[in-house]
Amino acid sequence: MTNSPLSIQNLSKSFGSSRVLGGLSFDVPEGSIFGFVGVNGAGKTTTMKIILGLLPSDDGEVYVCGEKVFVGATKTNRHIGYVPDVPEFYNYMRPKTYLKLCGEIAGLDTATIEKRTIELMNVVGLSGIDKKIGKFSRGMKQRLGIAQALLHEPKLLICDEPTSALDPIGRKDVLDILKQIKDKTTVFFSTHILSDVERICDRIAIIHNGRIALSSTLAEIQARRKSDTAIEDLFLEISS
Repeated sequence: MTNSPLSIQNLSKSFGSSRVLGGLSFDVPEGSIFGFVGVNGAGKTTTMKIILGLLPSDDGEVYVCGEKVFVGATKTNRHIGYVPDVPEFYNYMRPKTYLKLCGEIAGLDTATIEKRTIELMNVVGLSGIDKKIGKFSRGMKQRLGIAQALLHEPKLLICDEPTSALDPIGRKDVLDILKQIKDKTTVFFSTHILSDVERICDRIAIIHNGRIALSSTLAEIQARRKSDTAIEDLFLEISS
């Protein structure tokens, strides 16, 4: 076990005869933006569900901020903010009302909820927006999802394919937000969009055939490869 925000050790998971994870191991350094990279179906979402205690593993261990994760027990989730690929909301609500509800569920007091709502609405570019969430664009919903996930000041923000359903402007907005908050929380996000990785990540891990094929800093990969397309070339080599 390490004291990193997220440590995964020898994680295995199969569904029937199909092995999805086969001895997955890596650590996410504190204060980093960590890209968890793989093709669709590589096991990224399965890994995240195990991290969140929503799915049992067949073998291996997961630690969040030094505490072991147990399936069905959400104690470690107090350290985590989570953004799914397509966040769902009560569309009749307005953003501040929705964040107030989320804050109350998280056990925050009224003063803290009001303070954090103002701060986060500004961070995600929704300050002054008061229309019903049902009228939000997909990008606005993604940004509200990030605000909700950060409300309780988690030590680890987990994002599952946060830009996959967005247009180029929406992708830029989300990536800029993730880059902006890295001094306050460690960011772990899954993706198959390599340009997103190159834009904001400090470190990446490439998952292939249920194992980590490579885990390194972005700078080390680019220096070793000495190429503007180093990440893309490496990903294609591993995935082919």
